[in-house]
Amino acid sequence: MSAFAIRAEGLGKRFRLGEVERYRALRETMARAAAAPFRAVSRVLSGRSAPGRTDPQELWALDDVSFEIAPGDVVGLIGRNGAGKSTLLKILASITEPTRGRALVRGRIGSLLEVGTGFHPELTGRENIYLNGAILGMRRREIRRRFDDIVAFAELEQFLDTPVKRYSSGMYMRLAFAVAAQLEPEILLVDEVLAVGDTSFQKKCIGRMGEVGSEGRTVIFVSHSMTAITRLCRRAILLERGRVAADGPASRVAAEYLRSDTGTTANREWREMTAAPGDRVVKLRRVSVIADDGSCREGIDIRRPVVLEMSYDVLQPGYTPVPNFHLFNEEGICVFVTADNDPAWSGQPKSAGRYVSRVRIPGNFLSEGMLVVDAAISTMDPVTVHVHEREAVAFQVIDSIDGDSARGEYGGAFPGVVRPRLDWRTAAEEELPVVTSSPGR
Repeated sequence: MSAFAIRAEGLGKRFRLGEVERYRALRETMARAAAAPFRAVSRVLSGRSAPGRTDPQELWALDDVSFEIAPGDVVGLIGRNGAGKSTLLKILASITEPTRGRALVRGRIGSLLEVGTGFHPELTGRENIYLNGAILGMRRREIRRRFDDIVAFAELEQFLDTPVKRYSSGMYMRLAFAVAAQLEPEILLVDEVLAVGDTSFQKKCIGRMGEVGSEGRTVIFVSHSMTAITRLCRRAILLERGRVAADGPASRVAAEYLRSDTGTTANREWREMTAAPGDRVVKLRRVSVIADDGSCREGIDIRRPVVLEMSYDVLQPGYTPVPNFHLFNEEGICVFVTADNDPAWSGQPKSAGRYVSRVRIPGNFLSEGMLVVDAAISTMDPVTVHVHEREAVAFQVIDSIDGDSARGEYGGAFPGVVRPRLDWRTAAEEELPVVTSSPGR
C-alpha cells in the first residue's frame, strides 16, 4: 500500500434542506482530545451508503469524491461557492461525518476552517491556545514551548486574558491561524485565511503557509485567490457541484477554473472562415500563448519569456494591417498594449495571404496572476479597427515562493501590474560612486 497522509474514497455528504447539521459540543471535543494521541497514526471516517432514491429535499454537497494526498504535499482546493470545499475539509477534520464513502487520515490535524471553529467563546485567548493544543494531542509542555511564538504571530498580547467572545473577527482569525500554524500539526487544513484580517496579516499568513509546506508537512489550502494557489501549491483539486472536476498541476487546474468564467484558453483557433473574427479586409485565424520551450502553455514561470502569437488572413491587398495585443489582469486593469513594430513591414501594404505575427515578452516583467489577452488588428490613416477579439486567450503567470525572481525571500502579497527584476547594488556609503545630475537638471 502506498504511503499517504489523506485518502478519500467515494466521499458523499447529503444535507436535508431545512435540517440543522449537528456539530460536536465542547464536552465532546474534550473527550475526543483525550483520545487524540491514539488517533494520530491513522483515522478512518466512514459513512453509511445512501439510499438509491433521491429526495427532492436533499442536497448532495459532495458526491463520489476520491483522491489521495502524499505526506508533505501542499494541495490547493478550489471551486466556486457551494462547490463542497468547506464540507470536504469539515469531514477531514472530524467536524462532520460523511453520508457515504470514507476518509482515511494519517497524522495529527490542525485546522483553520472558519472564524471560530475550535475555539470556545467563554474561554480566554490564553485558555483557547492550550485547549487547541490538547485537541491536537499535544502535551502541556509542548504547547508552552510554542506559546510565545503563537502570541507574537497573533500580535494580541494585551488581549490574551480576554474571553474570545469579545474578539473582533480579525482578532479571532489572528489567534486561530497562529495556533493552527505554530502548534506543528502533521496535516494543516486552511480555509480562506485571506478572507479576514488586514493586509499585513494576510502577508504573514501567506509567508507562514509557505514555511509550513517547506517543512515537509501536509497542507490542504482553500482559497479563491489563484495567485496564492499557484504560488504555494504544486497541485490543485477543482470541485464543481460536489464532484472532482480536475486534479493536477496547480497552474493547469487554476487556469481551468478561471477559464470556466472567461471562456478562454492558451490557444484559440477559428477553422471556418465564416466564423473567424474580422471583416472583408482581414480575418483572425489563431491566437496562442507560447512558452520558451515552444509549447502552447497556460502556466508561465514569471522568470521565463513568453510569446504571444497571432495568425491572420489578409483578404484585400493594398492594406497595411497592424496586429496588436491588449493585456488585462484579474482586476480588469490594462497592463499594457503592444502593436506590431517590425521595421520590415512598417508602412508596407500586405498582399493577400496568411501571416503570423509574434511578440516576445521578457521574463521578470509581468506580475503574477491571471492575464487575459485581447487580440486586435487595425489599419492607420484613418484608424480603422478590423478585428478586436476580446478575451481571445488567457494565461497564468506563476511566481514560485522558492524562485529567484523579484520576489526574493519575501512570501507575501506583491502588488503592481508589472514586476521587473531590476539591478540593485548595496555597499557601505563611502564605497558607492557619487551620482551627479547633468548640468541644467
